[in-house]
Amino acid sequence: MQWTADDAPGLEEAPGHWLRPGVIAWPPGHLPPGEAPASLDWRLHWSAQDHIDPTASEPVPWRTASLRFDPAGLPADVVARFPHLHAHLALRLSDEAAASAAEAVRCQVAVSAHRPSGRLLDAGQLQLAGVIDELYASAADADLGATWHLGTPTLRLWAPTARQVALLLWPVGASLHDAPERRRMVPADDGTWAVTGEAGWRGARYRYEVTVYTPHHRRVVANQVTDPYSVSLTVNSTHSVLVDPADPALAPAQWASAVPPRLEHPVDQVVYELHLRDFSISDASVPAGLRGTYLAPTVDSAGMAHLRRLADAGLNTVQLLPLFDNATVEEHPERRIAPPWEHLKQLPPDSPEQQRSVNAAGGRSGFNWGYDPWHYFAPEGSYSSTLDAAEGAARVSEFRAMVGAFHAAGLRVVLDQVFNHTASAGQDSKSVLDRIVPGYYHRLDAVGAVETSTCCPNVATENLMAQKLMVDACVHWVRHYRVDGFRFDLMGHHSRANMLAVRAALDALTPEADGVDGRAVTMYGEGWNFGEVADNARFVQATQGQLGGTGIATFSDRLRDAVRGGSVWDADPRGQGFGTGLLSADNGTGVNGDERLQGERLAWYTDLVQLGLAGTLRSVRFGSNSRHADVSGEDLDFGGRPAGYADEPGEAISYVDAHDNETLFDALTLKLHPATPMAARVRLNTVCLALATLGQSPVMWHAGTDILRSKSLDRNSYNSGDWFNYLDFTMTDNGFAAGLPPERDNARAWHVLAPLLADPRLKPSPDDIRRAHAQALDLLRLRASTRLFRLGSAARVRAKVSFPASNSWHQLPGVVAMAVDDRTDPVDERWSGLLLVVNATPWLVRQVLPMDLAGFRLHPVQRSGADEMVRGAEAGTDWVTVPERTAAVFVRPR
Repeated sequence: MQWTADDAPGLEEAPGHWLRPGVIAWPPGHLPPGEAPASLDWRLHWSAQDHIDPTASEPVPWRTASLRFDPAGLPADVVARFPHLHAHLALRLSDEAAASAAEAVRCQVAVSAHRPSGRLLDAGQLQLAGVIDELYASAADADLGATWHLGTPTLRLWAPTARQVALLLWPVGASLHDAPERRRMVPADDGTWAVTGEAGWRGARYRYEVTVYTPHHRRVVANQVTDPYSVSLTVNSTHSVLVDPADPALAPAQWASAVPPRLEHPVDQVVYELHLRDFSISDASVPAGLRGTYLAPTVDSAGMAHLRRLADAGLNTVQLLPLFDNATVEEHPERRIAPPWEHLKQLPPDSPEQQRSVNAAGGRSGFNWGYDPWHYFAPEGSYSSTLDAAEGAARVSEFRAMVGAFHAAGLRVVLDQVFNHTASAGQDSKSVLDRIVPGYYHRLDAVGAVETSTCCPNVATENLMAQKLMVDACVHWVRHYRVDGFRFDLMGHHSRANMLAVRAALDALTPEADGVDGRAVTMYGEGWNFGEVADNARFVQATQGQLGGTGIATFSDRLRDAVRGGSVWDADPRGQGFGTGLLSADNGTGVNGDERLQGERLAWYTDLVQLGLAGTLRSVRFGSNSRHADVSGEDLDFGGRPAGYADEPGEAISYVDAHDNETLFDALTLKLHPATPMAARVRLNTVCLALATLGQSPVMWHAGTDILRSKSLDRNSYNSGDWFNYLDFTMTDNGFAAGLPPERDNARAWHVLAPLLADPRLKPSPDDIRRAHAQALDLLRLRASTRLFRLGSAARVRAKVSFPASNSWHQLPGVVAMAVDDRTDPVDERWSGLLLVVNATPWLVRQVLPMDLAGFRLHPVQRSGADEMVRGAEAGTDWVTVPERTAAVFVRPR
């Protein structure tokens, strides 16, 4: 690429990287072909006023320094830190020039390459995150945000590239329309700016004014921003609010006293994934003013009664979709738009009008999943019970009241965290981090543009202070709210080192110093591998198979896909799986192929189900129905990757539905033949849940999966309003047939969905819903009844778990049998053996097993449980009979 004076705007790209004060990396492909970098004159430019013209001849009115091309390349430790730059050219600065790095990063910074004649060949701006981390590493130990001493706050902001920072303060009682008080903040060598206030500042509103050069816009700006470490905010997050979390007035009595259940082992987790607004917004037993708020769990209601039933049966954790401050939901209750529910109820079940009405509300519906982070340390204001509560400290106490209510109900609280992206970047009004340290907090591509593979501006948590924000936020929620765990959204976009840093910080929390035992806090997340970081391109990712020994788990898509069938990415959602009728009850759509193909796929799915029941361990061995050989978990294939990836059973979480994609009931609706009776659908709902619940891994259920919850076949209900996210704990209406789901993500399948929604046979009755719930409770009781479903270590699983019929002539298609032999090194005092047999076919089966079944009998929970049909299951000397679409558990008393 060749430049002339008229081409100077090309500096809008930033292809180079300043990695250390003395080291710059430049992409070789940015030079014209055939140019030898050693023969060029390389120069570094920095200007406080944005007037660098790389075509200009010396002398120039900005600072410059010569760069030396280093043929040895980048230092090995630099390449280890930035592996995606391994092929970049290495440019070296003199010690004198390197000493100016702290000054330069506050400026426009560029590199140019010239021929000896002076002709410009290449130029561009630099990405600065690497050198900023080198210069200001000590800031990792700083206390950011507001800290309190004897009732007086000190505010500290990390803004190393800022020219000036001021605090803008609106005292208690002042109108936000008034001019603020202005306080100068003092810079420190670690890049922070601080000011100490007065005791009277408690409850005051504030912003920072940061004067800083922004490379993307190529100008110096004075940005008024909220505090990224805000503990609370005003309505719609216009201003930060000074709140002391240690204020006794913000500590509800139940929160202070209630003790959550403590897990003996991570595999004991049984999680209910719940959206807080869904939980109560449609619950008439909750006072109207509390529906959809933090305070809804604090009152007796149908929803809390439902959770207590689940907890009594064995559920021990609620996982709450994001509750930090998000950038989407309208927080002012009077500005929200509610769709006309009574009118929508009169519309046909396959009408597009319901979704049009919901979409018309836009961002003012009051509903969103919340995966659009704005402030990571503050509770979301839209869940506050009143407008006044959303205006500051009260949202802190209400959040704590919610946590206390769940703890009192016997439930741990896990928060869904989204550190992989922010809602906005650049100079957008809802961008915070990028308006304080432009270009630092977000992951940039090869020319300096923000990466968006997550959907939104990706956060570069590989950068020191972005990791610090992630760690500090997790510690904040545990220390100040006593939450019990974290689910990390798109965790594969973080590094293993990020997750270990969070783990170490949590482990350091003690009851004596912090009021909590951080070692008891659980961590898990989405270990998907994609985007610009895929395959460890920039760091060792926190993905499936790369977290062994950390105690951090990932969701397993292996069991999920095998049970449901197909993939969440399929264009046609009707592909069947082990739990949805593959081979034994073809749905007639043709999407599953002929009988031979279905048989082959079912054999592979059966292997994946067995692997999931055995903890998705890489080291477990069993006979493969698809490979016709004895294999280990990592020998099995899953989309070109090893199917078994966990070192320990606690490192993979089993589930069959979640907030993403269709609910389990909706998946069954899509995949089963429309003529399948509702009674059979209820049974298969239980079968699918059994395959997730009765294995060796931690378990997650999507809220309502036990009561046949439907989202009217919506595959992505993140912004589909209360109408499509309906959750009815009275077990009267499961939400099916509420109209065609939103066109945004479902239009391509409307021709498939409409006939199903219009079919009255596919709408369950209250009796069907109650039957499903009762059978689901029995699954929880089964899991809780014995540690044989929760052995807790790979060694025990390998020693005790087997699949006796697998890869033998005994194996029946659509049937899985898992045996747990506890005769030696026992873990259960009552039973010396356990046998789980799952029959997903529409007929009774007699499964022969090459093992001695003397003494085995149906588990007491099922003998006296809700399902009459399972009571017909029987164990003989070397065979079992199991009714159609049934999961049966047999135990052998000692």
